[in-house]
Amino acid sequence: MKSVSFAAKFRLYPVNTRELPETIKASDMTSTAAINIAHVGVHYRTQEALRDVNCIVKPGKVTGIFGPNGAGKSTLMKAMLGLVPVSSGTVLYQGKPLMQQLDRVAYVPQRSQIDWTYPATVWDVVMMGRVKKTGWLRSFSAVSRQVAKNALERVGMIEYCDRPIGQLSGGQQQRVFLARALTQQAEIFCFDEPLVGIDQKTQSVIFEVFRELATDKKIVLVVNHDLGESIAHFDDLILLNRELIATGSRQQVLTEENLNLAYGGKVMYFSDAA
Repeated sequence: MKSVSFAAKFRLYPVNTRELPETIKASDMTSTAAINIAHVGVHYRTQEALRDVNCIVKPGKVTGIFGPNGAGKSTLMKAMLGLVPVSSGTVLYQGKPLMQQLDRVAYVPQRSQIDWTYPATVWDVVMMGRVKKTGWLRSFSAVSRQVAKNALERVGMIEYCDRPIGQLSGGQQQRVFLARALTQQAEIFCFDEPLVGIDQKTQSVIFEVFRELATDKKIVLVVNHDLGESIAHFDDLILLNRELIATGSRQQVLTEENLNLAYGGKVMYFSDAA
Protein backbone atom coordinates (compact mmCIF):
# COMPACT_ATOMS: atom_id res chain seq x y z
CA MET A 1 0.00 0.00 0.00
CA LYS A 2 1.22 3.52 -0.72
CA SER A 3 0.32 6.81 0.93
CA VAL A 4 -0.09 9.79 -1.37
CA SER A 5 -0.47 13.37 -0.24
CA PHE A 6 -0.40 16.44 -2.46
CA ALA A 7 -2.29 19.67 -2.95
CA ALA A 8 -3.33 19.80 -6.61
CA LYS A 9 -6.46 21.94 -6.86
CA PHE A 10 -7.13 21.92 -10.59
CA ARG A 11 -9.60 19.63 -12.34
CA LEU A 12 -7.67 17.25 -14.59
CA TYR A 13 -10.71 15.96 -16.51
CA PRO A 14 -13.59 18.38 -17.18
CA VAL A 15 -17.00 16.78 -16.76
CA ASN A 16 -18.85 18.95 -19.27
CA THR A 17 -19.15 17.07 -22.58
CA ARG A 18 -18.46 20.30 -24.43
CA GLU A 19 -14.89 19.70 -23.19
CA LEU A 20 -14.69 15.92 -23.48
CA PRO A 21 -11.59 14.51 -21.77
CA GLU A 22 -9.19 12.37 -23.72
CA THR A 23 -10.54 9.27 -21.99
CA ILE A 24 -14.06 9.83 -23.39
CA LYS A 25 -13.95 10.04 -27.15
CA ALA A 26 -16.92 11.27 -29.13
CA SER A 27 -17.32 7.92 -30.85
CA ASP A 28 -17.56 6.24 -27.44
CA MET A 29 -20.37 8.53 -26.34
CA THR A 30 -22.54 7.30 -29.21
CA SER A 31 -21.62 3.63 -29.07
CA THR A 32 -24.75 1.47 -29.18
CA ALA A 33 -22.89 -1.51 -27.72
CA ALA A 34 -22.06 0.45 -24.57
CA ILE A 35 -24.18 2.08 -21.89
CA ASN A 36 -24.08 5.81 -22.60
CA ILE A 37 -24.53 8.01 -19.52
CA ALA A 38 -25.05 11.67 -20.47
CA HIS A 39 -25.50 14.68 -18.15
CA VAL A 40 -27.01 12.57 -15.35
CA GLY A 41 -27.93 14.46 -12.20
CA VAL A 42 -29.75 13.23 -9.10
CA HIS A 43 -31.24 15.19 -6.21
CA TYR A 44 -32.57 13.84 -2.92
CA ARG A 45 -34.99 16.60 -1.96
CA THR A 46 -32.70 19.64 -1.69
CA GLN A 47 -29.42 17.70 -1.63
CA GLU A 48 -27.50 17.19 -4.86
CA ALA A 49 -26.26 13.59 -5.02
CA LEU A 50 -24.88 13.62 -8.58
CA ARG A 51 -24.06 16.46 -10.94
CA ASP A 52 -23.74 16.26 -14.75
CA VAL A 53 -22.13 12.81 -14.98
CA ASN A 54 -20.97 11.82 -18.46
CA CYS A 55 -19.32 8.45 -19.12
CA ILE A 56 -19.72 5.14 -20.87
CA VAL A 57 -19.66 1.52 -19.74
CA LYS A 58 -18.23 -0.79 -22.39
CA PRO A 59 -18.94 -4.46 -23.00
CA GLY A 60 -16.04 -6.86 -22.57
CA LYS A 61 -14.67 -4.91 -19.60
CA VAL A 62 -14.95 -5.19 -15.83
CA THR A 63 -15.81 -1.59 -14.93
CA GLY A 64 -15.69 -0.28 -11.36
CA ILE A 65 -17.44 2.75 -9.89
CA PHE A 66 -15.13 4.14 -7.19
CA GLY A 67 -15.13 7.11 -4.83
CA PRO A 68 -15.34 8.07 -1.16
CA ASN A 69 -18.36 7.49 1.07
CA GLY A 70 -21.26 9.67 -0.08
CA ALA A 71 -19.75 10.14 -3.54
CA GLY A 72 -22.88 8.86 -5.31
CA LYS A 73 -21.54 5.47 -6.46
CA SER A 74 -24.65 3.44 -5.62
CA THR A 75 -26.83 6.38 -6.63
CA LEU A 76 -25.37 6.34 -10.14
CA MET A 77 -26.08 2.63 -10.54
CA LYS A 78 -29.62 3.01 -9.21
CA ALA A 79 -30.23 6.01 -11.46
CA MET A 80 -29.10 3.98 -14.47
CA LEU A 81 -31.67 1.29 -13.62
CA GLY A 82 -34.50 3.69 -12.78
CA LEU A 83 -34.43 2.79 -9.08
CA VAL A 84 -34.02 6.47 -8.17
CA PRO A 85 -35.36 9.35 -10.29
CA VAL A 86 -32.90 11.48 -12.22
CA SER A 87 -33.22 15.25 -12.21
CA SER A 88 -31.42 15.53 -15.55
CA GLY A 89 -29.74 13.47 -18.24
CA THR A 90 -30.20 10.15 -20.00
CA VAL A 91 -28.87 6.59 -19.80
CA LEU A 92 -29.08 4.78 -23.14
CA TYR A 93 -28.31 1.24 -24.24
CA GLN A 94 -28.57 0.35 -27.91
CA GLY A 95 -30.20 3.71 -28.51
CA LYS A 96 -33.02 3.26 -25.97
CA PRO A 97 -33.42 4.17 -22.28
CA LEU A 98 -31.82 1.45 -20.20
CA MET A 99 -34.65 1.49 -17.67
CA GLN A 100 -36.98 0.30 -20.44
CA GLN A 101 -34.76 -2.76 -21.03
CA LEU A 102 -34.39 -4.19 -17.56
CA ASP A 103 -35.06 -7.68 -18.88
CA ARG A 104 -31.48 -7.45 -20.21
CA VAL A 105 -30.09 -6.57 -16.76
CA ALA A 106 -29.08 -8.68 -13.78
CA TYR A 107 -28.81 -6.49 -10.66
CA VAL A 108 -27.44 -7.54 -7.26
CA PRO A 109 -28.06 -4.90 -4.55
CA GLN A 110 -26.01 -4.37 -1.42
CA ARG A 111 -26.36 -7.19 1.10
CA SER A 112 -27.67 -4.71 3.68
CA GLN A 113 -30.74 -4.13 1.50
CA ILE A 114 -31.77 -7.80 1.50
CA ASP A 115 -34.09 -9.39 4.08
CA TRP A 116 -32.09 -12.44 5.13
CA THR A 117 -34.92 -13.65 7.40
CA TYR A 118 -37.15 -14.36 4.39
CA PRO A 119 -37.96 -18.10 4.43
CA ALA A 120 -36.25 -19.15 1.20
CA THR A 121 -33.66 -21.80 0.44
CA VAL A 122 -30.59 -21.32 -1.70
CA TRP A 123 -32.39 -23.11 -4.55
CA ASP A 124 -35.43 -20.82 -4.20
CA VAL A 125 -33.26 -17.72 -4.42
CA VAL A 126 -31.35 -18.89 -7.48
CA MET A 127 -34.53 -19.97 -9.29
CA MET A 128 -35.90 -16.44 -8.83
CA GLY A 129 -33.44 -15.49 -11.56
CA ARG A 130 -35.48 -17.56 -14.04
CA VAL A 131 -38.85 -15.92 -13.31
CA LYS A 132 -38.58 -13.29 -16.06
CA LYS A 133 -37.81 -15.87 -18.73
CA THR A 134 -40.41 -18.35 -17.41
CA GLY A 135 -43.26 -15.99 -16.50
CA TRP A 136 -45.13 -15.55 -13.24
CA LEU A 137 -47.03 -18.54 -11.82
CA ARG A 138 -45.60 -20.88 -14.48
CA SER A 139 -43.61 -24.03 -13.75
CA PHE A 140 -39.89 -23.91 -14.33
CA SER A 141 -38.67 -25.96 -17.28
CA ALA A 142 -35.95 -28.59 -17.17
CA VAL A 143 -33.73 -26.10 -18.99
CA SER A 144 -34.23 -23.49 -16.25
CA ARG A 145 -33.44 -26.03 -13.56
CA GLN A 146 -30.26 -27.05 -15.36
CA VAL A 147 -29.22 -23.40 -15.76
CA ALA A 148 -29.70 -22.88 -12.01
CA LYS A 149 -27.77 -26.03 -11.18
CA ASN A 150 -24.90 -24.97 -13.44
CA ALA A 151 -24.80 -21.52 -11.80
CA LEU A 152 -24.66 -22.98 -8.29
CA GLU A 153 -21.90 -25.36 -9.33
CA ARG A 154 -19.98 -22.45 -10.88
CA VAL A 155 -19.91 -20.54 -7.58
CA GLY A 156 -19.31 -23.64 -5.47
CA MET A 157 -22.68 -23.64 -3.70
CA ILE A 158 -24.54 -26.64 -5.14
CA GLU A 159 -24.22 -28.64 -1.92
CA TYR A 160 -26.06 -25.86 -0.05
CA CYS A 161 -29.12 -25.84 -2.32
CA ASP A 162 -31.53 -26.93 0.45
CA ARG A 163 -30.05 -24.62 3.10
CA PRO A 164 -32.08 -21.54 4.23
CA ILE A 165 -30.40 -18.46 2.80
CA GLY A 166 -30.32 -16.78 6.22
CA GLN A 167 -28.13 -19.54 7.66
CA LEU A 168 -25.22 -18.89 5.31
CA SER A 169 -22.16 -16.75 5.89
CA GLY A 170 -21.87 -13.38 4.18
CA GLY A 171 -19.55 -14.74 1.52
CA GLN A 172 -21.81 -17.71 0.83
CA GLN A 173 -24.84 -15.44 0.54
CA GLN A 174 -23.00 -13.28 -1.96
CA ARG A 175 -22.10 -16.33 -4.04
CA VAL A 176 -25.76 -17.41 -4.08
CA PHE A 177 -26.83 -14.01 -5.40
CA LEU A 178 -24.07 -14.16 -7.98
CA ALA A 179 -25.51 -17.52 -9.08
CA ARG A 180 -28.98 -15.96 -9.29
CA ALA A 181 -27.56 -13.23 -11.55
CA LEU A 182 -25.96 -15.86 -13.78
CA THR A 183 -29.26 -17.70 -14.21
CA GLN A 184 -30.78 -14.57 -15.71
CA GLN A 185 -28.46 -14.93 -18.73
CA ALA A 186 -28.39 -11.16 -19.02
CA GLU A 187 -26.39 -8.82 -21.23
CA ILE A 188 -25.66 -6.34 -18.42
CA PHE A 189 -24.56 -7.31 -14.91
CA CYS A 190 -24.69 -4.69 -12.14
CA PHE A 191 -23.29 -5.38 -8.67
CA ASP A 192 -23.53 -2.93 -5.78
CA GLU A 193 -20.69 -3.42 -3.25
CA PRO A 194 -20.36 -7.20 -3.79
CA LEU A 195 -17.00 -7.37 -1.98
CA VAL A 196 -18.16 -6.09 1.41
CA GLY A 197 -17.89 -8.60 4.26
CA ILE A 198 -16.78 -11.57 2.18
CA ASP A 199 -13.93 -14.06 2.51
CA GLN A 200 -10.96 -14.38 0.19
CA LYS A 201 -12.33 -17.53 -1.45
CA THR A 202 -15.58 -15.75 -2.37
CA GLN A 203 -13.67 -12.76 -3.71
CA SER A 204 -11.66 -15.07 -5.97
CA VAL A 205 -14.84 -16.75 -7.25
CA ILE A 206 -16.50 -13.40 -7.89
CA PHE A 207 -13.62 -12.00 -9.92
CA GLU A 208 -13.27 -15.24 -11.89
CA VAL A 209 -16.93 -15.00 -12.87
CA PHE A 210 -16.62 -11.29 -13.67
CA ARG A 211 -13.72 -12.05 -16.00
CA GLU A 212 -15.65 -14.85 -17.71
CA LEU A 213 -18.62 -12.52 -18.27
CA ALA A 214 -16.36 -9.81 -19.69
CA THR A 215 -14.66 -12.33 -21.98
CA ASP A 216 -18.15 -13.24 -23.21
CA LYS A 217 -18.62 -9.54 -24.16
CA LYS A 218 -21.08 -8.81 -21.35
CA ILE A 219 -21.23 -5.45 -19.58
CA VAL A 220 -20.01 -5.86 -16.00
CA LEU A 221 -20.44 -2.85 -13.72
CA VAL A 222 -19.38 -2.99 -10.07
CA VAL A 223 -19.72 -0.43 -7.28
CA ASN A 224 -16.69 -0.70 -5.00
CA HIS A 225 -14.85 1.43 -2.45
CA ASP A 226 -11.67 -0.58 -1.87
CA LEU A 227 -8.46 0.85 -3.35
CA GLY A 228 -6.49 -2.22 -2.24
CA GLU A 229 -5.24 -5.12 -4.32
CA SER A 230 -8.72 -5.94 -5.66
CA ILE A 231 -8.64 -2.83 -7.85
CA ALA A 232 -6.19 -4.63 -10.13
CA HIS A 233 -9.08 -6.85 -11.29
CA PHE A 234 -10.85 -3.89 -12.94
CA ASP A 235 -10.22 -2.86 -16.54
CA ASP A 236 -12.00 0.51 -16.56
CA LEU A 237 -12.87 2.85 -13.71
CA ILE A 238 -15.43 5.57 -13.10
CA LEU A 239 -14.14 7.83 -10.32
CA LEU A 240 -16.80 9.96 -8.66
CA ASN A 241 -17.25 12.50 -5.95
CA ARG A 242 -20.81 13.62 -6.74
CA GLU A 243 -19.47 14.60 -10.15
CA LEU A 244 -17.19 12.78 -12.54
CA ILE A 245 -13.52 13.08 -11.60
CA ALA A 246 -12.14 10.74 -14.26
CA THR A 247 -13.12 7.75 -16.37
CA GLY A 248 -11.17 5.38 -18.56
CA SER A 249 -8.64 2.63 -18.09
CA ARG A 250 -7.18 1.90 -14.66
CA GLN A 251 -3.91 3.47 -15.75
CA GLN A 252 -5.62 6.66 -16.89
CA VAL A 253 -7.75 7.10 -13.79
CA LEU A 254 -5.39 6.14 -10.97
CA THR A 255 -3.28 9.28 -10.99
CA GLU A 256 -2.32 11.27 -7.92
CA GLU A 257 -4.25 14.28 -9.20
CA ASN A 258 -7.47 12.32 -9.71
CA LEU A 259 -7.24 10.53 -6.37
CA ASN A 260 -6.67 13.80 -4.56
CA LEU A 261 -9.64 15.39 -6.27
CA ALA A 262 -11.86 12.45 -5.34
CA TYR A 263 -10.64 11.74 -1.81
CA GLY A 264 -8.77 14.89 -0.78
CA GLY A 265 -5.51 15.18 1.13
CA LYS A 266 -4.09 11.74 1.85
CA VAL A 267 -5.35 8.55 0.23
CA MET A 268 -4.17 4.95 0.58
CA TYR A 269 -4.12 2.82 -2.55
CA PHE A 270 -2.48 -0.28 -3.95
CA SER A 271 0.47 1.23 -5.81
CA ASP A 272 0.96 -1.65 -8.26
CA ALA A 273 -2.65 -1.55 -9.50
CA ALA A 274 -1.95 1.03 -12.18
